[in-house]
Amino acid sequence: MADQCRVSAAALIAASEECSYVFNFKIQGYSRAKELFKNGECVASPPFSFGGYSWVLRYCPNRRLAGQVSYTQLVLDSDDAKYVKAQPRFSVLDKDGVPVKQLSGFIQQRIFPFRGASLGLLMDQASSGQSEHLVDDCLSIRCDLTLIKDVCSEQTVGDQFVVVPPSDLHRHFGNLLESMVGADVTFHVGGKEFLAHRFVLAARSSVFEAELLGAMKENVGSPIVIHEMEPDVFKFLLHFIYTDSLPVLEFATDQGEAVVMAGHLLVAADRYNVQRLKLICEHKLCSHIDANMVATSLALAEQHSCHGLKEACLQFLSSPSNLKAMMATDGYEHLKTSCPSALKDLIVRLLPVEMEVAKDIVMAI
Repeated sequence: MADQCRVSAAALIAASEECSYVFNFKIQGYSRAKELFKNGECVASPPFSFGGYSWVLRYCPNRRLAGQVSYTQLVLDSDDAKYVKAQPRFSVLDKDGVPVKQLSGFIQQRIFPFRGASLGLLMDQASSGQSEHLVDDCLSIRCDLTLIKDVCSEQTVGDQFVVVPPSDLHRHFGNLLESMVGADVTFHVGGKEFLAHRFVLAARSSVFEAELLGAMKENVGSPIVIHEMEPDVFKFLLHFIYTDSLPVLEFATDQGEAVVMAGHLLVAADRYNVQRLKLICEHKLCSHIDANMVATSLALAEQHSCHGLKEACLQFLSSPSNLKAMMATDGYEHLKTSCPSALKDLIVRLLPVEMEVAKDIVMAI
């Protein structure tokens, strides 16, 4: 019998090394800063060094996003830095120096491509500035910063000759979004200007390709005006198209604001046929159904063919107390005028099984 041979191979294994650092930033005179600082104005920490790079934290007491919020931002501040991979976690500290759970959040691992690149986290302004979080009118913010350095090592891997690392295409597109190098499309949305890359939009959305980019053949270089959409909604739509992630929903500290934004983004995703984003927003709305929002969510579900969201709303309204509470909201009046078909479905759902004939009559109206 011939000898049986087992072949082993040395393969390059993609791995990473991580190191972490904690930096505390105190904002003195918080109440005064909140009064004086305009929308988007920030107070900056002294630079701090970590991992061979210089970093700065910025805190914006007032930044508007469908309401009043604050914003904490980590900025790479080294002249010669390029493509630094990091993951920050921001936390507001209580009087005992302990992170407040509802005011803490990770940001997904991202690459800082150059000096000035930043990552930030939105926080509810009212919650972050509550008196129990202030010491002598001083707000303390903690940044747990993790740096990730990719390394390759040679390792024997049985019969496997090649090890394929996971896709990092979204990171490359994310870098394009940060730098906008080679951007060749300009959008005007609600008085704000956004740049983008034609090839990214065309690859991610057939509607962008046909409706917007096709029109550019006649008006090369002309800005494209987007109507009936808020600038922040378009900004987050672009962010998802480039990175396949949605920090505004994933790391929101104010779930009410996140649910409102999910509704706006669902409409935008349906408009431009970004199906995965639409499903993410639909799931978010399904997870936060209450008497105040259910009428609005049901109208959205009916208008944008969200069958899962519609079923979740109808199940919620099958409770008499929930139905009564919904009928007392402004959303109910909107639902009656904009989506009478959804109300018919609700009536049919509420009728007892014995009234099959009545159900047929209602559906025929």
